[in-house]
Amino acid sequence: MDPLDNRVQEYAWGSHTAIAGLLGQPSPSARPQAELWLGAHTTAPSRVEREGRWESLFDVIAKRPDAELGASVVSRFGPQLPFLLKVLAAETPLSLQSHPDEKQAAEGFAAEERAGVPLDAPERHYRDRNHKPELLCALDSFELLCGFRRVVDTLRLLRILRIETLSDRLDELERDPGPRGLRRFVSTLFAAIGESRARLVTSTVEACERHVAEGGKFAKECAWVVRLAGLYPGDIGVAIALLLNLVRLEPGQAVYLPAGNLHAYLTGTGIEIMANSDNVIRGGLTAKPIDAAELLRVLVFEARPIEIVVPRAQGPEAIYEASAAEFRLSRVSVRPAGGAVKLDRRGPEILLCTEGSVTATVRGASPQALRKGGSAFVPANAPAYVLEGVGTLYRATVGIP
Repeated sequence: MDPLDNRVQEYAWGSHTAIAGLLGQPSPSARPQAELWLGAHTTAPSRVEREGRWESLFDVIAKRPDAELGASVVSRFGPQLPFLLKVLAAETPLSLQSHPDEKQAAEGFAAEERAGVPLDAPERHYRDRNHKPELLCALDSFELLCGFRRVVDTLRLLRILRIETLSDRLDELERDPGPRGLRRFVSTLFAAIGESRARLVTSTVEACERHVAEGGKFAKECAWVVRLAGLYPGDIGVAIALLLNLVRLEPGQAVYLPAGNLHAYLTGTGIEIMANSDNVIRGGLTAKPIDAAELLRVLVFEARPIEIVVPRAQGPEAIYEASAAEFRLSRVSVRPAGGAVKLDRRGPEILLCTEGSVTATVRGASPQALRKGGSAFVPANAPAYVLEGVGTLYRATVGIP
């Protein structure tokens, strides 16, 4: 078990207190801290301490993939850590975005390579060949827009708002409320340009302001639209936000986002785990480059409520179920009354302590202390370990044993 040193990503939407507080650094931070990356992605690999030296975790795995990952993981995913763990802290909303499936990621990466788009170019969507399913677990109350709301409910909302610029499009959607009709409806919103787009966004915001003032049934959804319009005036994502489920996660709850899910994180701090990818296609609510055509290509137009993931208790470990083969997230509670905690090994692991102080003991090695904000990498060839102390750990492992 080896200590990790992890990179903080500074984006404009990040928090000045959440990540700094977790890491025990001066708070508020001078710059917004958006994400803490724990893993071996080439964009921001963690460093691991081995025999008194700090090395990139990516390089350590590349030297001995079978020992670090296990033969079964290398056979299934290649010589790379298949998951990426993050702490995400949103003080203001993130962009309206989605992620590709495996085929789309491979095709998109190859196309941008052929076009000679640099990997670090702002307009680059595909920075690797991997798909990016992800799971977000709330550390505090977390709000997000996630997936298309049921069309019958969206029609009811938009009829109540009486947005004149949408009336003809609503009639079309009502005649064809399935995936094809929803795709057509969303495509026409993205296609609006110039004065047409300005009128559409303005009329949407004005209708939402009226609905909030009236205390209507969809006041929470409309209040977010008004706030987004203040942050991104004239952005078509303001109107598209009305089509998505507004989800509020309480601490400990999670949501799973498969490929093709349109979403925008709004506010809060959470643990995020995903396949080892940084592929993002944006459609609005951002100053970064957007690509509506590519976003429409990868989106899945499945309209349904979002299921909140509540962890399944398995002794001291609470497991967040997800269908991704690349990752599994669990929360481990270590308490004196429960005695020492021993967990079944599942190949490579990353441990992150979010509360208290926990000591991990591996047979034949010195005990490893993990205090709040501390993290460690456990290679596949390490023996079983025992946890003692008082604290909470998040454990990232592969989804397949």
